[in-house]
Amino acid sequence: MFYRENGQFKTSYRADQQIFPIAQDRIALALLLAVAFLVVPMLATDYFYRAILIPLVIMSMAALGVNILVGYCGQISLGSGAFMAVGAYGAFNFFVRFPGMPLIPALILGGLCATFFGILFGLPSLRVKGLYLAVATLAAQFFSDWMFLRIKWFTNNSDSGSVSVNNLQVFGMPIDSAVSKYIFCLALLVVVALLAKNLVRGAIGREWMAIRDMDVAAAVIGIRPMYAKLSAFAVSSFIIGMAGALWAFVHLSSWEPAAFSVEISFRLLFMVIIGGMGSIMGAFFGATFIVVLPIFLNQFLPAVAGLFGVDISTAAVSHAELMIFGALIVWFLIVEPHGLAKLWSIGKQKMRVWPFPH
Repeated sequence: MFYRENGQFKTSYRADQQIFPIAQDRIALALLLAVAFLVVPMLATDYFYRAILIPLVIMSMAALGVNILVGYCGQISLGSGAFMAVGAYGAFNFFVRFPGMPLIPALILGGLCATFFGILFGLPSLRVKGLYLAVATLAAQFFSDWMFLRIKWFTNNSDSGSVSVNNLQVFGMPIDSAVSKYIFCLALLVVVALLAKNLVRGAIGREWMAIRDMDVAAAVIGIRPMYAKLSAFAVSSFIIGMAGALWAFVHLSSWEPAAFSVEISFRLLFMVIIGGMGSIMGAFFGATFIVVLPIFLNQFLPAVAGLFGVDISTAAVSHAELMIFGALIVWFLIVEPHGLAKLWSIGKQKMRVWPFPH
């Protein structure tokens, strides 16, 4: 009864096309942001920040970028880890080689480096699609691994490829505590998510979805496939590159190319599949699921095994995680291809007519 639209009249097209046309959604979002920015910093522990919240926020941003390319434009990509690495090392070089470079411009410039890298490896999408495009983007992953290991200039002449940053500041305020890192990453995520939501609702977002559904028909009605596909690669790579820079600067502080291996590309793709392709909300659902589930299993499985007098090893827990991930991906692909976001949407639709379903 509380999720009804009775009395909520729209008197203009602008009011009808707003992001959250239902008042309850706007109130819920405001409460969620208030909890995230005000309540969580008062209650969370340092471990909770570093193990769950900060990785969750950064991975949500990366999954958002992957969803734009895979979910909205239909271009399968396995090179997300490479885009994160380019964003991280690009931001690092701007931050180190230009004394006094502020943190936020360095992150943006790192995202722009990932944009150019994404466009370069997005060029094969003009000629190939499906599995062939996935292999082409996978080449970006191997190329970035080789580039940052062999070309010493990118790592400031570090022999091992390992680099580090310190003394991070934003507007004169140090970003060194777990709380400040969380607030900073969350603020950037809110801005990026709002811009992405407006982008996919506009003309360019409709072009991406037209290309995803049928590129030949989209070309017939006047959409330029080259512009649509490369713009999707550009926007997606920029967001993923910024997420990679945040992952390196804020979460890791010291990293090497192995931090952005092909495993992270698959994890981001799993986030999109489980969360829901073609949904901004799906990026948050998928990131939450993938980040929280391993931590939950590490605590839950040994506890359950202990009830039966069985001692389960850490390796067994790790194998169980992989098995559960694989089973869930297969289940979502068969039962609900649109992921958790679709289940959330169905639940909202049922609430709009409850208790009088029809």
